[in-house]
Amino acid sequence: MSSGYQISDTQGQVDEVMGIMRNNIDKVLERDTKINNLHERSDALQVGANQFKQTGTQLKRKMWWKNVKFMIIIGVVVVIVLGTVIGIIVAQKRKSTDCDSALIPLL
Repeated sequence: MSSGYQISDTQGQVDEVMGIMRNNIDKVLERDTKINNLHERSDALQVGANQFKQTGTQLKRKMWWKNVKFMIIIGVVVVIVLGTVIGIIVAQKRKSTDCDSALIPLL
C-alpha cells in the first residue's frame, strides 16, 4: 500500500505543479496583454508628442513673424513721427531765419 500512497502523493504533487504552471502561464499571458496595451499607448503618446512639437514649432514661427511685423510697424511709425517733428522744426527755423533776414535790410 505504500506504493499506492507514493503514487497518490506523487500525483498530488504533479497536480499541484501543474496548477502552479497553469497559473504562471495565465500570468504570463496577462502580462503580455498588458505589455501590448502599454506599447500601443506608448505609440499613441509618441504620435501626440510629435504633433505637439510640430504645432509648437509652427506657433513659434507664427508668433516670431507677428513680432517682426509689429517691430517694423513701430519702426515706420517712429520714423514718420521723427520726420514730422524734424520737418516742423526745420520749417520754423527757416521761417524765423527768413523773418530775421527780412528785418536786417530795414535797419
